[in-house]
Amino acid sequence: MEQYDVIVIGAGHAGIEASLACARLGAKTLMLTLDINSIGRMSCNPAIGGVGKGQLVKDLDALGGAMGVAADACAIQFRILNSSRGAAVQSSRAQIDMRKYSRYMQKLLLRQKNLVIKEAEAHKLIVSDGKVSGVITDKGSIRAGCVIICPGTFLDGLIHVGLKHFSGGRINERAAKALADNLKELGFNLLRFKTGTCPRLDKNTISYLKLIRQDGDLIPKPFSFSTKNIKRKQVPCYITYTNKKTHEIIRNNLNRSPLYSGIIKATGVRYCPSIEDKIVKFADKDRHQVFLEPEGLWVNDIYPNGISTSLPEDVQLELLHSIPGLEKAKVIRFGYGIEHIVVEPTQLYPTLETKLIKNLYLAGQINGTTGYEEAAVQGLVAGINAALRIKNREPFILDRASSYIGVLIDDLTTKGTEEPYRMFTSRVEYRLIIREDNADLRLAKMGFDLGLVSRNDYRRTEKKIKGIKEGLVFLKKTRVKPNESVNAKLARLNCAPLKRTVTLEELLKRPQISVKDLNMMHKLKPGIPESSWQQVGIEVKYAGFIQRQSKDVERFKHLEKIRLSSNFDYSCLSGISREIREKLAKFKPLNLGQATRISGVTPVAISLLMVYLRKANG
Repeated sequence: MEQYDVIVIGAGHAGIEASLACARLGAKTLMLTLDINSIGRMSCNPAIGGVGKGQLVKDLDALGGAMGVAADACAIQFRILNSSRGAAVQSSRAQIDMRKYSRYMQKLLLRQKNLVIKEAEAHKLIVSDGKVSGVITDKGSIRAGCVIICPGTFLDGLIHVGLKHFSGGRINERAAKALADNLKELGFNLLRFKTGTCPRLDKNTISYLKLIRQDGDLIPKPFSFSTKNIKRKQVPCYITYTNKKTHEIIRNNLNRSPLYSGIIKATGVRYCPSIEDKIVKFADKDRHQVFLEPEGLWVNDIYPNGISTSLPEDVQLELLHSIPGLEKAKVIRFGYGIEHIVVEPTQLYPTLETKLIKNLYLAGQINGTTGYEEAAVQGLVAGINAALRIKNREPFILDRASSYIGVLIDDLTTKGTEEPYRMFTSRVEYRLIIREDNADLRLAKMGFDLGLVSRNDYRRTEKKIKGIKEGLVFLKKTRVKPNESVNAKLARLNCAPLKRTVTLEELLKRPQISVKDLNMMHKLKPGIPESSWQQVGIEVKYAGFIQRQSKDVERFKHLEKIRLSSNFDYSCLSGISREIREKLAKFKPLNLGQATRISGVTPVAISLLMVYLRKANG
C-alpha cells in the first residue's frame, strides 16, 4: 500500500496552498483530484482580492503562499479599492486571466519537489482509535500520517438551473457523494450551503458605447511583496445597471426559481446574493450594478458580476437582454446555483484540525466560507499544521491581532457561521495595525522561520524594517525653518505657513502633506526604500490611533497567553451555569481569549475561570 506523510483531497485554491505548504516543509505529499486539468480552476468570477480579501492574499503572500505571486503573473487589470480612504481599508483587487491562472498553478504543482498528483476520487477516510491514517479511493487505499480535505463545492454538490437539478461539484464535473456520506457516518455535524454563479457572455455581442468604462490603476501595484513591478497591458472592465423591466421579468418568474419555489433549502451568501434575492429583498431599489469582467486576454467570455442566478435559461436570456448594452448579448454558458455540504466549523481547532478525528484537517468551503481568498489562506494554515504534526513540531496558530487570516479562522472556529462566510475589513477590530501594506512586517519572519519564505525575500523585509527606523529618526531630527520658499510650497498645498522652526515629522502630520510633498520641501535621506517611506508616512499620520490600538492589542494578548488544556474538566467549576460549562467543554478553547469569544460565555464566567486558574497554578 502506498504511504505518504500527507494526503490533500482537492486541487482548488485551498488544496493548492495546502499541498505546496506541506511539500515545501519537507512532507511527502499526495494531492488527489478528480481531474488534473481542473487544478486552480476559478469557478466563479475572474478576480482575486477585494475589500478584506486583498488583505488575506497579502497575508498569505507574506507567509510564503502562492496565490499572490500567481495573481501578479496572470492579472490583466490592477486596482486599489478605497484608495481615497485611510490605509486600514485600502484593498488590492486584480482581474485575472482565468485559464492562464489555472495553467500557472498546474505547472507550479507539477514542478514541486515532494509532491505527487493523482487522479482519483476519495470515498472514505481510514480511521481507527479516533485518528485518521489514510484514504480509500476508487482506485485503492493509500496510507498517510495526516489528511487535509479541501473539496470546494463538490461534497454532495447539487446544481440548479430553473426547476431542473442534477448532481455536480461544478458544471460538467461530478460531485463527491461518497466522501460526504462518510463524514456524516463519522459523526460530524453537517450543514448545507448554497452559492451560485453568473451566465457568461460573448464579448463580441455587447454594445460597449452604452456602458461605463472602468480602467485599472495607471501604475499597477502587485499583490506579492516579491514582485518588483508589473509592465503588462491592462484591459478595461465595464459597468451597466439593471432596470425596472429587468426586475419585472424576474418577479414574474419567481415561481420558476429554485430559490423561491422551495427546491433549494440551503443557506445562501448574504453578501453576494443572486439577482433574484436582490429583487425580492431590496424591492425599493430601481436598479442594481452589473460589473462586466473579462475572463482573459484571448477568450471571448465576459463575467457579468452582479447577476448570479439559478433562474431557467430562457428567463436568464430575457433579463440579460433588458439591460443596457446587453440587448443582443449571446450567452456562452448559463448561470446556475449549487448546494453543497459544509462541516460546522466550531468542530475545528484554530489549526484547522478536527476535534473529532486527530490528524484530519479541513480547509476552504467545507468550513463554511465563500471565495478563492478565504479558501487559499485556510489551505495554507492547514498545510503548515499538517506538516508540523508530521515533524512533531509545535502547531502554527495566528491570532486576531496578527492577521486577517487569524480573524477568519477565529471567527469560524469560535463563533461558527450559519451562512457562507466572507471576509470584510469591518470584521477586523485591529485593522489599523493589520493592514495590507504591512503584511510582510507582521508575518514574513513567521514564514521565514517555518521555511516557506526564502532568505532573499526575508532580507528584503529586513531592509524595509531598517529603512522605516532610519526614516522615522531622520524626520524627528531634521528641522525646517520658516522661509519664503518653504511657505510658498505650503501655500500650493493649501497649508498654513510656518511661523516657527518645526521638524519634518511635525510637517508630515499635516493632513495635506504626503511623504512625496515633504521630499519637495526638504530632500529626504537617500538609500531608504520607497516601501519604507510609505510605512513612515502611515506611522506618523496615524501615530495616536495606532498607539491606542496597540494598547488594546496588549490587553488582548494577555488573555491569549492564558492557556487552557483541551482536557480541562469544566464540570468542576462552581458558580458557572451548566449551559456555559457545557459550551466550554464542547468548544475546548485553547486559551482564555478564545473562551471569551464563544457565544453565550459571560464576562462573569471568564472572571471565575481566571480565579480558578490562579488557584490551580498556585
